[in-house]
Amino acid sequence: MRDRTLYDPYLYQEVLVSPMYLAGSNGAGDVGFAPVAHWPHHYLDEGPCQLLVTSPDQRIRIGWFGDDFELWKITAAKEAVSAARWTATFNHVTPAEIVAGLTTALAQDYAEANAYEGNGRFLASPSLRWADTVQPLTDAGWTRDGGAERGTVEIIAPDGQAGILIDNRLSDWDDETVTLWAGLPGWGTRAEASFTARTPSHLIAATAATMASSAPVIRERHQMHRKVEHLVTLTQVAPVADAPVSRTPTPLDVRRTAVTQAVHRAARAPQTAAGLRAMAARSRAPASAQIRSSSPAHSVSTRPPVGPSAPRHSR
Repeated sequence: MRDRTLYDPYLYQEVLVSPMYLAGSNGAGDVGFAPVAHWPHHYLDEGPCQLLVTSPDQRIRIGWFGDDFELWKITAAKEAVSAARWTATFNHVTPAEIVAGLTTALAQDYAEANAYEGNGRFLASPSLRWADTVQPLTDAGWTRDGGAERGTVEIIAPDGQAGILIDNRLSDWDDETVTLWAGLPGWGTRAEASFTARTPSHLIAATAATMASSAPVIRERHQMHRKVEHLVTLTQVAPVADAPVSRTPTPLDVRRTAVTQAVHRAARAPQTAAGLRAMAARSRAPASAQIRSSSPAHSVSTRPPVGPSAPRHSR
């Protein structure tokens, strides 16, 4: 095993990690915030929350706590000034790609809601059937653990390294009743996402569906916890070939292009005396004028919006 205390270019190579739920966090929240990148952003200098992204009416709030054990805290309320109806938290080991499963569903729910009526599917009552919450997992081959405590249901991944625990015992509305987990027990190895009792079932299911996805995620080798390395498949990302360098054409390039075009035209044109005289006249025209008259309209490209980037913190 390589010594991680020294700089080693090998440890900074990008790799594809599978299964995704064991990839851990890469220290940034960009992927989790990407589905709501168009929502208002509030960068906070005071307090543990470093970035707060809210729906335009502030009924949905997504907080990034870069230095805390609970890295993400997401809430929804009927009104901007109302107490949260439900809360979801994701710890510092949870891949941001799993958080994106929830934020994607929230962005869709909000787009379909009417803020003036105070509605929205993100405020719906949870289903009375626990099976609705875990449907994406059972469809992916996750199975029920018969050894779960009385009053609880636990669905386990085929590799035994991830699961969802549902507590059906009587509880208060603010109690955490659903927990998605992945990885070995421990502060730096166990990913956990917890949802309070009134969280809509379809939002938990959307998060679980992302967790069960077979798609790998990209990490640098040093970001993988050494105790988890033997549980994942790492595939080195192929280096991208260097793109050709764009430069301004030189006068020689312009002349060569003009000659090539003239040769092609000559090959297609009828070899009559009139045709040759017309071709000669065109060849005497300034090359720059020919280029301007034949080039298509210039198209303007814009850079894609950049998502929020929280500061990286070593764990």
